[in-house]
Amino acid sequence: MADGHHHDLHDDQARFKAMTEGTAEDWAIIANHAKGFNKGLADRVLAHLKLLDGDYGGFPIDRLTHSLQSATLAHRDGMDEEYVVCALLHDIGDTLGSYNHPDIAAAILKPFVSEANHWMVANHGIFQGYYFFHHLGLDRNLRDQFRGHPYFEHTARFCHRHDQNAFDPAYDTLPLSFFEPLVQRLFATPKNSIYLKALREEA
Repeated sequence: MADGHHHDLHDDQARFKAMTEGTAEDWAIIANHAKGFNKGLADRVLAHLKLLDGDYGGFPIDRLTHSLQSATLAHRDGMDEEYVVCALLHDIGDTLGSYNHPDIAAAILKPFVSEANHWMVANHGIFQGYYFFHHLGLDRNLRDQFRGHPYFEHTARFCHRHDQNAFDPAYDTLPLSFFEPLVQRLFATPKNSIYLKALREEA
């Protein structure tokens, strides 16, 4: 029973105060909640992406428009949906990962994308540096440490065709509404997660 200092637990809440006390029943309740919560993941990702709206950081277009333009270029270049969503979300980490933004996007996308696309997003910052690091006194060829990697060309192509050239205020950039269904589809079906078996929907 809950004492006077704590709110009463509902039937749909676990009853432990420490995980060492948890039961299978407690974890069934939590897993059931997680299934419902996870269905809102795409909406939460899109809401976070919208934080880039109006954030220019000195660039010719704001970060949301850059993200949309990157995805538009990828879409018009015939890339598949997964890749296009990676292009859309590659800079979503700019708000919370000011010093390591590719890591944030890569972590969000990891359960849902191929190894190649995950690696591309995780490492695009170093590859993108080829186009500007030398203007900041940095080594533009840092990407050369990955020469011979199976995803080197995949990542270099992304930066060249769908990222470094996505800063054009006059470009006919597609709106976020065009990409929302793609984001919803991608985040509906995780491929890689340690929790997958426990959270899989009953057939």
